[in-house]
This record gives sequence, structure tokens and C-alpha cells, in this order.
Amino acid sequence: MIAMLLAGGQGSRLGVLTQKVAKPAVSFGGKYRIIDFPLSNCINSGVDTVGVLTQYQPLRLNTHIGIGIPWDLDRNVGGVTVLPPYERSKGSDWYTGTANAIYQNLEYMETYNPEYVLILSGDHIYKMDYEVMLEYHKANNADITIAAMPVPIEEASRFGIVITDDKNQITEFEEKPAVPRSNLASMGIYIFSWPVLRDALIKLSDEPGCDFGKHIIPYCHASGKRTFAYEYNGYWKDVGTLGSYWEANMELIDIIPEFNLYEEYWKIYTKSDIIPPQYISSDAKIERSIIGEGSEIYGEVVNSVIGAGVTIEAGAVIHDSIIMRGTVIGAGTVVDKAIIAEDVHVGAGCHLGVGEYAPSKYDPKVYQFDLVTVGEHTVIPDNVKIGKNTAISGVTTAEDYHGGILESGDYIVKAGGV
Repeated sequence: MIAMLLAGGQGSRLGVLTQKVAKPAVSFGGKYRIIDFPLSNCINSGVDTVGVLTQYQPLRLNTHIGIGIPWDLDRNVGGVTVLPPYERSKGSDWYTGTANAIYQNLEYMETYNPEYVLILSGDHIYKMDYEVMLEYHKANNADITIAAMPVPIEEASRFGIVITDDKNQITEFEEKPAVPRSNLASMGIYIFSWPVLRDALIKLSDEPGCDFGKHIIPYCHASGKRTFAYEYNGYWKDVGTLGSYWEANMELIDIIPEFNLYEEYWKIYTKSDIIPPQYISSDAKIERSIIGEGSEIYGEVVNSVIGAGVTIEAGAVIHDSIIMRGTVIGAGTVVDKAIIAEDVHVGAGCHLGVGEYAPSKYDPKVYQFDLVTVGEHTVIPDNVKIGKNTAISGVTTAEDYHGGILESGDYIVKAGGV
């Protein structure tokens, strides 16, 4: 079995966090990037041939994956291959849908002539043994197996929903139904028997924006292919919104975390830059937090996830926040419930997360949580106050903050921003 990992998405619901970086390359848990989880699942499951399909802002993702050394995927045969869109004799095509992206890489898959192809998303946090799912696929003599998990019925309309018989064979598949008739949601993880996938991709190759949930699965189902649901009941998180991304990070620091990064038998691997150890000053105070290597802590950190190489200056207080690598928080600054991206400089004497929640004036679909979201390489001047549900990106100056404050629900997005 070979794996095809879809990692080209922009992740627009993460707002300024994905302005300059693809969603699968966004930091997670202080040390990792989101794509580390499906890649680690592959190698832990014995899948050693992985094609990673990239498109949006791929530079950091490509650098991170490299030749696959951290995941033991640097191999002469198989291993990891980054597959961006490319130009052909008849012109070039961007990937226009999940299945279209796979179709454009038929040649790559044909070189391995696999028996089975595993299709994965690059933006979910979970641990799954794909080998167990493959055994299930074989035992049922299935053409397609869809990993599915029960979700609360009120959330079911956000997912592709499967309806199964008593043998778990899928009788109906509905993509994001307005009135769901089941709460078994597709996780976007599929195993196809190779001839079935190949035939469906070629048959539907002219379908605009060809997608697995909307086109390939319904087509295969309609043509009588044996389709089964593989029910998964472990931890699985789609970190597609600012709220779910913040929650998933915060769950890592529970006393008994629901998702454990430290399991001996199911390690999560990542590209680790060799950087100095943490430095915690004698005046620092840390409670229930993850602190990345190379960080210097002189202030107070409570219930937060701090990435590598972060500096928290004296008198600064960080609560319930995610601060990504290379960021500096100035002396005496208070940060309350914020997501601060990489290489940000927050001045001294600021207060982030003040006041009451207000709806976003920027993009209410994305910003609907009481979080301060700061994009990477942003500069925030000294002594400013920033309200809840705000977005900041770019090099800002004191003049951008009227009366020294950015009200709740407001935003400052400078040139180069989206």
C-alpha cells in the first residue's frame, strides 16, 4: 500500500496564521507541525511510500519534509516524495480538487503499481494504525474503505455522512447534508483497491474540481463497488478553525492529556533543529505548560504552549495562549488567550486580550472566538492594548492603534496581508 497525503490546502479558516504558510506546516504543540501527525502514522503503520501533494505556499512544508529523514522515509525505493503541480506538454494545471490532485499524479502511483492506495489529509491531529484499517479492507473484500467516526448529530452537517447496514457496508453517502440521517462522519481517510481508484480517476478526469466526497465516492458507490465504513473511536481533531486549533493545543497540557505526545510505542516524529536547551530564570514562574527548546523564560507562563526559541521577558505574563517559535514577548506585557504565530515581536507594557468579546469587523466566519490572533513576522509596538477576537498582521506602529487601543472585533492587516 502506498499513501497519498493531501497537503496543498490554504486553511483559510485559520485567518492570518496561514497567510504565508500552508496549513499542514503550521506549528502545533510547541515542537511539531500539523503534517507530522499523518506522516508519523504512516511510518508507525509500516507504510513507507508516501507522496505529499503540495500547492499553496509550499516552501516551509518542502523544507520541513526534506528527504524524509525524521520519519525514516529517506529510502532508495519509496520513501517520501513531494508532488507539486507541474507543467505538461498540453499546458499546466493547478490542483482543483482533492481527486483532481491525485489524478494528476497517476504516473507517480503507476511506478509502484500498488495493490492499495491510502488517501490522507495533511491537516488532522490523530494517531491511527493504517495497517489495521487495511486488514479490515481485505477481510471485507472491499473496493473502498472509508474511515468514519461518530460525531454529535448537531455537527454532522459539516461532514460527509455515511449510512451503513449491519455489516458496516455503506448503503448511502451524503456530502454535508442539511438534515443528516446518521452521525457517522467520514474522516477524509480512504483506502482504495488500486484498479478501482485508477478507473474512477480516469473516468471522472474531466469533472471540474473533482473531489473524493462529492464525485469519486458517489460514482464508485453508484457503480456497485463494495464500500465499507471503518469505525474509528480514538482522538481525532480537524484543526481547521482558530477555535479548534487553540483547543487541541490546550488539550495537550491537561493533567492527563486526551492526546498523549509521549507514548513510547507510537512516537510522533518531526524535523528537529538542534538548538540550545531552555533557560528558565530564577524569577520565572511556569504552571501546566509546554515549553519548547531554546526558549528563555523570565516572566510567568500559565496553561500555555510555548514554541522553540521564544523569549518571554521579565514581568511578562502569559495565560491560556499559544506562542510559536522565535517570538519575543516584551517586558511587563500581559497576553491572555492569544495565538501568536512565528517570529513576532510584541513590545513592552502591552496587554493582549482585554475587554469583552465583540463580533469581527474583518471576517466573522473566521474570527468568531475570543482569541487575539497575530500573524507571523508581525511587530506590535510598546504600551498598546488589544481587545478580544482581533486579528493583527504586519509591522504595526503606535499610530495604528487609536488612543493606544485596538478594540475587540477590530483588526490591523498591513500590506502583504490578505
